[in-house]
Amino acid sequence: MRSTRLSFSGMRGRRRVLAAAGLAAALTLTATACESGDDNAADKPAATGSGAGTGTGASGGDRIEIPADIAGKLKEHGIDVDDWKDGEWKNWDKDKWLTEAEDFVNPVIEGLWKPERMKSAKDPDKTISAKDASADQGVSDPAPAPVTATREETPYHDNAAPVGKVFFDSPEGSMVCSGTVVKDPRNPGKSNLVWTAGHCVHAGGGGGWYRNIAFVPAYNDLGKSETELADATRQEISPYGQYWADWASTSNEWIQGGSESGGAGAAYDYAVLHVKPESGSKSLEETVGTALDVDFSTPAAADAGSMGAWGYPAAPPYNGLIMHKCVDRPGRLSLSPSLPTMYRIGCTMTGGSSGGGWFRVIDGKTVLVSNTSIGPADNTWLAGPQLGRGAETLFDNMSKEYGAK
Repeated sequence: MRSTRLSFSGMRGRRRVLAAAGLAAALTLTATACESGDDNAADKPAATGSGAGTGTGASGGDRIEIPADIAGKLKEHGIDVDDWKDGEWKNWDKDKWLTEAEDFVNPVIEGLWKPERMKSAKDPDKTISAKDASADQGVSDPAPAPVTATREETPYHDNAAPVGKVFFDSPEGSMVCSGTVVKDPRNPGKSNLVWTAGHCVHAGGGGGWYRNIAFVPAYNDLGKSETELADATRQEISPYGQYWADWASTSNEWIQGGSESGGAGAAYDYAVLHVKPESGSKSLEETVGTALDVDFSTPAAADAGSMGAWGYPAAPPYNGLIMHKCVDRPGRLSLSPSLPTMYRIGCTMTGGSSGGGWFRVIDGKTVLVSNTSIGPADNTWLAGPQLGRGAETLFDNMSKEYGAK
């Protein structure tokens, strides 16, 4: 066993190093977990196909205005912004649940994601069925040996600043996934883009967009226990504040074919958020001090080197409050001969790690290469999609259409 040190560069003006030991190398990646709680807890987050925008909210003297076209879209769907903020968002009737890629709306509800509500949010666990896991064994590699997840060093803002939690509401209650701050090629140094899983923003086939989607970088920065968090300050829980998604994009394959067990959409289970701070105007990248490039080269599993997944596992023996990581050499997982092959690594992280970034090192630089999508009921491995041409097009369109907004 040898260990390789990977790093997020540019954090707070200096080089921060993430160290992890893997079967052949260590990889710097950070992912957040999915965990649930709240009034009604949801089981699984879904993915969505294309992007749409929104964004209102005020804090102090700052206000995030809803663009006229988005306000018009809300009205077109019979949604009054004030009624929405007063609780109409809890109406999940089929005719009120916006489904299509262009229908995404997410007005800011200031103060909704209070510390207690964030702690009680559930994970959108994606457990693959035994039937799916054994599909097309001619293309899938043998299941990897479990890799025990290890705790990330604290404070997270020094060791894994680009990683955070994605909070959202579903018909089953408040939910949480993971996300990673990624670079925006059209807005260097000022990115507001977050990479996550499609099932963390949209319910997939037969469902619609989730609501009240917000990103919290470096959640529980000092890795405090549940007891200690009872007296934690807002700064300790959300060191960089909250960033609400005003635009979201995910694959049409997820919107049409995603399901509670991943389904045909699992191989396309990725999403990009454009976010704005609940208050103020500073970009997400400027606030956290770093962002990662996305690798769309779809390296073959055998040639990719080590990959690492970061997250906040929430199901026992974890509680979703502490960031963990796994590093392993990836293998292949094929759910069907007609679908792209997924990456698979050994990892004991449970539900709560959905959407968390997977990282690899290219020429000494850490890049995002996938995200956590599905795993088995016995929590011995994780699988993530290859980010190919479709993912790159989705990302490029997000940067072009919404990056500067």
